[in-house]
This record gives sequence, C-alpha cells and structure tokens, in this order.
Amino acid sequence: MKAITGIGIGAAFVLLLLAVIMEGGNPMSFINIPAGIIVVGGTLAATVASTRFSNVKIALKAIILALKGQDLDVGAAADKMVVLSEKARRDGLLALEEDVDALGDEFAKKGVQLVVDGADSDLVRGILQSEVDGMAERHAQVAKILSTAGGFAPTLGVLGTVMSLVHVLENLDSPASLGHSIAGAFVATLYGVGSANLLFLPIANKLKELSSDELAYREMMVEAILSIQAGDN
Repeated sequence: MKAITGIGIGAAFVLLLLAVIMEGGNPMSFINIPAGIIVVGGTLAATVASTRFSNVKIALKAIILALKGQDLDVGAAADKMVVLSEKARRDGLLALEEDVDALGDEFAKKGVQLVVDGADSDLVRGILQSEVDGMAERHAQVAKILSTAGGFAPTLGVLGTVMSLVHVLENLDSPASLGHSIAGAFVATLYGVGSANLLFLPIANKLKELSSDELAYREMMVEAILSIQAGDN
C-alpha cells in the first residue's frame, strides 16, 4: 500500500484521541495555541537554522512523497531493458534512438542516450554513478532534516512547559486556577513528544527506506544499461 505512512500516522493520532475520550477527557483541553507556537514554530525555526534553505524546499516535497508513498516497478523496468538489449544486439545501438523518449524514467533516458551516442562504458558508468551518489546524498540530507526536527521538538516541548510553569508560579495567589494552568503547561511537552514520535521520526525513517529502494533501483538500471552496451560489442 503506497500511502501506508500517511495512514499509520493518521491512525496513531486517531487512537490517541480515542483513548482521551474513553478516559472521559475533553479533546478540546489539548488545544493550546501558545504551546503550539512554541513547539511547532520553535522546531521549524531551529531546524531551518540547522541546514541550507535549498534543503528545506526539497524536504517539503519529500514529506508529501513519504505520506503518499512511491512504488518502483523494478520488474517492468527490467523487462524494458531486456527488450532494448535484444533490439541492440539485433539492430545495433543506433536503433535504440527511437526508444529513448518512451522510457519515461529520466535516469534511464540519460543512460541509454549516452550509449546510443557512443560514449565509452567507463564514461557512462561514471556519469550515471555520480548521479546515483548525488541522489543518495540529497536523500540523506532530507532525512537528516526530519530527524533533526524530531530531536528539537521534545526539547522545545519541555521549554514550553517550563515557561508555562513559571507563569503558574507567578500566580499562586489564585489557587482556583492552578489546576487548569498546570494542565495547560504540560500540553507543550505533549506536543513536542507527540510530534517527534508520531510525525517527524516516522517520516524520516520512511524517507530512508524510499531512498534505499531507489538507490537499489538505479544501481540495477546502471548495470542493465551497461549490459545493453556490452551486448552490442
């Protein structure tokens, strides 16, 4: 199931809400705008301060991808490479020119086009491998951003709780409101721990998994493209 990460995160929040209701709690009591500003705003600001802005833009797209999911049809891609290999042996590499645009995968297009253009096998491998290495590095940076946010969030939650408790201690002369104020103070910790373990860290782990799958896929494509070139010689 492609959207398993989004479904899992959504189910986790629903189960927590259900538990609160079953215990007789009021879900509205967990809505605290100042705590949200401290935890969400503080986590985002600290995370942005920890990386390059270009990585932040990539991370936003990666989060959507992680929630939606991505399926790489390795079998179909391998079948296409087999067909191209057979055609190259039968009609020559130049005959693949008309098949390049039909590949769909930009990485495969570049590799096959290099082969059709007569590039040396070492050059083809070098160009494609540099793209694979660059992709792996970008993916690692994006996953690190989410992991970093997962580290900041609980700390910002504790900070928000401490700030709220300071305010509570300043108003000890109003004992009737102490219970409500103390309860509200711990909402920040809830936001921090919850967002880290139910949002940031799961998405970071999913991105690592997607990156590993795509890395294996691209390395397979490199070897398939080189095999097409070798088969024609």
